Amino acid sequence: MEQPVDPVQRAFLGVERSVSGNRWVSRLDQAGQNRALAIAQVHGLPELIARVLAGRGVGIDEAMAFLDPTIRSLMPDPYLLTDCEKAARRLLHAIRKSETVAIFGDYDVDGAASSALLYRFLAHFGVPASIYIPDRIFEGYGPNPNAINQLIDNGATLIVTVDCGSTSFEALEAARARGIDVVVIDHHQVAHELPPCHALVNPNREDDLSGQGHLCAAGVVFLVLVAALKQLREAGDARVRSLDLLAWLDIVALATVCDVVPLKGLNRAYVVKGLIAARHQGNPGLAALFRKAGLGGPVSPYHFGFLIGPRINAGGRIGDAALGARLLTLDDTSEAETIAAKLDDLNRDRQTMEAAMLHEAEAEALAEYGNGDGASVIITARESWHPGIVGLIASRLKDKFRRPAFAIAFDSAGKGTGSGRSINGFDMGRMVRAAVDAGLLVKGGGHAMAAGLTVDRSNLGKLRAFFTEKAEKQVAGLVANETLKIDGAIGASGATVELIDRLETAGPYGSGHPQPIFALPSHRLRDSRLVGQSHIKITLEAQDGGRVDGIAFRAAETPLGELLMSSRGAQIHVAGTLGADHWQGSRRVQLRVTDAAKAP
Repeated sequence: MEQPVDPVQRAFLGVERSVSGNRWVSRLDQAGQNRALAIAQVHGLPELIARVLAGRGVGIDEAMAFLDPTIRSLMPDPYLLTDCEKAARRLLHAIRKSETVAIFGDYDVDGAASSALLYRFLAHFGVPASIYIPDRIFEGYGPNPNAINQLIDNGATLIVTVDCGSTSFEALEAARARGIDVVVIDHHQVAHELPPCHALVNPNREDDLSGQGHLCAAGVVFLVLVAALKQLREAGDARVRSLDLLAWLDIVALATVCDVVPLKGLNRAYVVKGLIAARHQGNPGLAALFRKAGLGGPVSPYHFGFLIGPRINAGGRIGDAALGARLLTLDDTSEAETIAAKLDDLNRDRQTMEAAMLHEAEAEALAEYGNGDGASVIITARESWHPGIVGLIASRLKDKFRRPAFAIAFDSAGKGTGSGRSINGFDMGRMVRAAVDAGLLVKGGGHAMAAGLTVDRSNLGKLRAFFTEKAEKQVAGLVANETLKIDGAIGASGATVELIDRLETAGPYGSGHPQPIFALPSHRLRDSRLVGQSHIKITLEAQDGGRVDGIAFRAAETPLGELLMSSRGAQIHVAGTLGADHWQGSRRVQLRVTDAAKAP
């Protein structure tokens, strides 16, 4: 767990307010620096690695195990998950009887990966299985009675829901009424009342004491499959010898990264070992997507999150929601190439639609809220928008205006489907649930950082006022006290490929384990130029003549971008993360610029 920021801590490099409105502070207070020193001395680690570990709450005794997370050491007994043994036994029965199994998944990456994992497992044992992914727009999230009845009519004698189902009472009751077992494997929040199903494996149910609530759905599915494999082995099924579950960790790692769950405990092992599996490209579907995405260099969490995930999600957003899950199940290279090409095309269409929608949303937000300083929550809405993309628009608005933001797509009947993204420290899900209780929303829910809602146009004005009243004081305080945590200062000459390799030993980085941010103090901005449609590429030079190239993604027309474009030749402080840019077979250091400030 990261250490909190001391409000009286001195500003790093004296930056009280950067161009992006952040106060720069050291990630390590004095106690953290002492712990970093102890980690370095006790384990013989480089000081920089020790500082990264200490800044992320890793203790002295945990350091070496943290640097080498293994499935064996971090895998819990699957039976510790409530109902896991019961769910595994039901799968065992389906395998023995060669039942027809229907897998009902969600339309995002985690749902696709979870569905593919279970499908591959059942297929290995010759079980006839099918995957059903609902249409985001026409069916919405989770099982619905019509779909459940359709699956049963098509011959399913067992239904397994993955990444959904924990709150689908009506749909699961429909299955029970027809005498069909449903096994739910999920990770979303569960109400006190449990749904009517044969087994509910969800580490976030109230009576689950496994401590695995940080897993995504694919991570939970993997544990259920481990339990099922154990039971099959005990039953003497010889087919278990030719099944290597670890070879499928690439799918689990993909879901873990894309669902933005904390990279702690078993999740770290999933990602570390899953990246190794992905680099072998044993999954034809993933390999085809890597080629379509123009992957450069070894597979990394960045590639999963920003190249592969969006392409799989594109099917669920604007096309055939089942394409992603289908792709991850394939062993046929030719078919994998065909589906990967479809997803790549859909992703390009999504990018075009997103760009047009974002332009309209930003124009509306600027007209309604100015530069956002006086707003507590940004709400934009249009009838022409695609409801599958509003979540992406909300995320962009949140980043630009540094406020909780919603984007809502209204249909011709005046019903709006909206999605919201929040800033750190503000619980958006609670605010949305309060609006439901107040009768302002048809439905809505979510968690602290993201939420979804359905609203009638007639209530939009009242909703704006309600959200403003709920969020005003807290958001103002959060924005006024925004900080950027700096892991250390380096010069351009010290930003080397060797340093990046050392930093990677403390990775992978992501949710709950943020990538180290370094400040480059008083460097001369030799060059800055616009690349692509909105990125800014820069070259920094230190006093000793050392240089490093950097890029500020989507920085055009932002305060950061304006500073970089107007400060050529000036001395500035720059903060960012270090990565390797793979170009024509060589690796070069690239600084991904996060923030900047004028140097005195």
